[in-house]
Amino acid sequence: MSLNRREFTKQSAAAGAALALTGAVGTLATAPQALAAEDHEDGHAHGHGHRLGYGELVPDPDGVLALPEGFTYRVITHSGVTRLESGEFTPSHHDGTATFAGPRGTTYLVNNHELKGPRANWAHPVPLTEALVYDPAAAGGCTVVEVHRDGTVAEWVGIAGTSTNCAGGRTPWGTWLTCEETEDLAGKNGMTKDHGYVFEVDPQHHRANRDPKPVKAFGRYAHEAVVIDPKRGHAYLTEDASGPNGLFFRWVPPQGFEHGRGQLGRLADDAGLLQAPKCFDSAGRYVDDLSRATRIGTVYGVDWVDVPDRDARKVSVRKQFAEGEITRARKLEGMWWADGGAYLVSSYAREESPGTPHDGQVWFYDPRRRTLTLQVLLGVNAAPDDDGAFDGPDNITVSPYGGLVIAEDGEGVQHLFGATESGRTYPIARNDLNDSEFTGVVFSPDGDTLFANIQDPGIMVAITGPWRRQPRR
Repeated sequence: MSLNRREFTKQSAAAGAALALTGAVGTLATAPQALAAEDHEDGHAHGHGHRLGYGELVPDPDGVLALPEGFTYRVITHSGVTRLESGEFTPSHHDGTATFAGPRGTTYLVNNHELKGPRANWAHPVPLTEALVYDPAAAGGCTVVEVHRDGTVAEWVGIAGTSTNCAGGRTPWGTWLTCEETEDLAGKNGMTKDHGYVFEVDPQHHRANRDPKPVKAFGRYAHEAVVIDPKRGHAYLTEDASGPNGLFFRWVPPQGFEHGRGQLGRLADDAGLLQAPKCFDSAGRYVDDLSRATRIGTVYGVDWVDVPDRDARKVSVRKQFAEGEITRARKLEGMWWADGGAYLVSSYAREESPGTPHDGQVWFYDPRRRTLTLQVLLGVNAAPDDDGAFDGPDNITVSPYGGLVIAEDGEGVQHLFGATESGRTYPIARNDLNDSEFTGVVFSPDGDTLFANIQDPGIMVAITGPWRRQPRR
């Protein structure tokens, strides 16, 4: 059902004063370190008397990870150094990750490996473990990492023979959906099967991962991330693509379908509806691209438009729509389901986008109101090689201590950073090893440990310290 524009306009007018105030604060926050610098100087959050963040980052004598005083890290996996249970080295290029509570205090993590193209291109591809291979020509996949209370670690293959496994998402029933960020068909880049799909990986039931099958109902395109609405059963997915810019998708399950372990693999290839958004502002005007938003607190209404050909063998999904039919965004990246909706990232906008340039947006989609609200807006970082400012948000997670934690995939210095509900930001970690992006940011089920990856060469770290509740504003 389409959202009534008149109803949406009335809702927007009623909330207008609050949004204007939030927008004003957010605009200040978009200037690199504008509010963050003020907060760190006096140790207090602006106007609230509560400290924002954890203080300055202390350089790492081992040259890996700078953290605030009182925080420590340890390496969990390291490509080319640590080994799988089967004896091969940990695969490289760590990306999206999720955590799951295991028996007797163990934590399971499913870790994507973003390896594109033929296996010969990579020193440490995901091993072709018997019965877990989709396409033997492809280098990517997932590993499952088991961390015990005593600190010991085990790692094994969850799926192999997939390509460019970038982000993904955790399901409400305890599995991982890994996303291929590619549109390669069989015969291209050495592939023997079609790629550009979503696959389900079960971290605790090994047999469930045998004979991997793509969830073709979710479409074939450059997938980035996916979340599941536990109440309605809808899946929301992002696409990282350009020329034209990519899309935010919704998959509506067929009538009578019930989610659960293994159920996605039983779906027909054309099951349900795959849809793209068409956004409009509070005046009912069509919005062609999310880069049009320039203030935190901006709210867009969302209608959903059916995708004509979801398997896109001849024309990419994002190219199947005429001008004026849908709303696009550049570099749609990580997602996280929380607070009754989906948080999603657009990493930046430049000349490929019709709106105002920026270095990162985080939106919140509310399925009940069918609205997108801009939560975080990063202004263009004029000096990315200087430590301090943030740009290029990618993977995200909602923090048990308030707000978001975001993995940076920008230019120059790379960080993990936090963002409050009003869009103010603060540093959590800095990559002191190289200029590689952070990925796979996620807390342990008990909230005591923050896991994250340095993508290249592929290092998973576990960060612990004096976490505390962050101010909401």
